[in-house]
This record gives sequence, structure tokens and C-alpha cells, in this order.
Amino acid sequence: MTSTPNLLQHVRIVLCQTSHPGNIGAAARAMKTMGLSQLVLVNPKSFPHADAIAMASGASDILDNARVCSSLTEALSDTTLAIGMSARRRELSHELVSAHTSVQRAIATAHQAAVAFVFGTEMSGLSNAELDHCQLLAMIPANPEYSSLNLAAAVQIISYELRMAALDNPQPAHSETTQPLATNEDVERLYSHLEQTLIEIGFLNPDQPKRLMQRLRRLYGRTALEQEEVNILRGILSATQSPRPPESTNS
Repeated sequence: MTSTPNLLQHVRIVLCQTSHPGNIGAAARAMKTMGLSQLVLVNPKSFPHADAIAMASGASDILDNARVCSSLTEALSDTTLAIGMSARRRELSHELVSAHTSVQRAIATAHQAAVAFVFGTEMSGLSNAELDHCQLLAMIPANPEYSSLNLAAAVQIISYELRMAALDNPQPAHSETTQPLATNEDVERLYSHLEQTLIEIGFLNPDQPKRLMQRLRRLYGRTALEQEEVNILRGILSATQSPRPPESTNS
């Protein structure tokens, strides 16, 4: 049980707007102890930094290979499942599951495509806008009287759960579908197309959008959309935007 499951190469840890570089290094160390190597940083306050290297304590290779992105959209573009980590329930939230359950779903998907666990800032966690890019919300069931985990500790727990799940499920479960899943980039394009279409037909007022798009994101986020399904939906939207004229009939 000491070898690194190849499945973990398809799982990335995404840290959003991390304030303290030492936390990045500690997270890298947590990842390496469990065989994860894919670290993505979204707008870190200070990186690279000596404190990150010091806290990595032998996991500097994870830092050296970390990808730095300017947006969460960029960080998740080629993933098919993004799981947002949160310490609290959110209004108008995604499906909320335990960390253990989220990891089981992630490993099942990792047999086919890239997945990501997304962590927010040390002080406030993920914003609602960042959560809009995730399909699932997960919580670590900590002591309710003191549930505050530091960033590296949360990454360590998820990394451990991922390693155990990968070791227990080295082969994909039988699935009736072999269709490729849509990537986050494909789904984001669908959302943009959907929003524009709803504006054009007068269903969505861009000056008073309320939470319509947020609710639609939650709706579609509850299913793992296949690439072909996204193509069908966008075809319907295109037809709605440019309806064909009615065929003339000879009287």
C-alpha cells in the first residue's frame, strides 16, 4: 500500500487567494505525504516565497511544479468535477456532502477525467462567486464546538481520504456510459450562452438578474453533463436565438 495510485494524478488541489505563503508550503507537504502532486494556485498573495519553501519541508518539488492561475475559471477549465470545500452551509447552496462522500465521487470520476478540490482563503473560505464554479460542496465533519481547521490541515484530511479511496478503488466501476464528460470550460460556455439567450428572449433582465443564473448553475451542477449533452443544449439555445421562419404553404 505504499505505491502512489495513478488515479491521484487526475486530482488537483486548488488554493484560492491564499494569504500566507507558509500555508501553501504546508499544503504542498500534506499533498506529497499522500501521493498527490497537482497543485494549482489562484491569485496567491505571495508566491513563490521563502516561507512556502520552508513549510514544504522536502515537498518543494510540488511548489516548483505548481500552476499559478489568474482566475478560478482558468484553474478548472479542463476539469469535469470541482468540489468546493466549506466550513458552513450556504444560502442557495449546492448539494452538501461529507468530505468522505465527496472523495468517493471524485475518485469515481478520476477514472475518466480530471477533478479538483477547491479551497478558499484562510479567513473567509470560498466566496459564493467561486462556489458557482463548483458542482459539489463538501464539509469536513469537525467538532461543532471548534470546527476551525487551518488550510493545510484541511488539505491533509482530503489528501488522506483521496489516497485511501484510490487504493480501495484502483479499477473503475462498471458504467453503462462511455461518453466523455463535459469539461468545466465547456459548461461555462454553456452558461454564458444560456444567459445571453435568456436576455435576448426577455426572460432575464440583466439590470435585475436576481439569482436566476445562480439557480440554473445549481440545477445543471447536480448532474455530470456529457459533452454531447452540452452540444445538444447549446444547439437548442442557438435555435432559440435564430428561429427558422415558418414554412410557407401553398393554398
